[in-house]
Amino acid sequence: MAEKKKPNPIDVHVGSRIRLRRTMLGVSQEKLGEHLGITFQQIQKYEKGANRVGASRLQEIARVLNTPVSFFFEDAPGTPVTAGQGFGEGESADYVVDFLSTAEGLQLNRAFIKIRDAKVRKKIVEMVRALAEESD
Repeated sequence: MAEKKKPNPIDVHVGSRIRLRRTMLGVSQEKLGEHLGITFQQIQKYEKGANRVGASRLQEIARVLNTPVSFFFEDAPGTPVTAGQGFGEGESADYVVDFLSTAEGLQLNRAFIKIRDAKVRKKIVEMVRALAEESD
């Protein structure tokens, strides 16, 4: 019996980043597929890493999702920790991806970016920090 081939970790990572960006924007797999001229099943396969995304298709996905292609490779397995971190920000930001992958993280992010007043946003951040300190 033939052994099933495991997806490449980079393909899985790129797929998860496609899903992250798509859900951040509130775009369904079906809508993304329509914009690309492919089925939602193909989007599912990309997001699971079952099918590899070609360079031209990834460029088109980046355009539709309004993000640079580099977004899909941030924190990819096998890349140096400092890659793409400008002035050496230090540790990987996996916790951000983990947070934005939750329903609460997405809801909070969507609501927060709708707040136009910078002072109000700053006060919210201060309040969350204070609440976090109380729970410690």
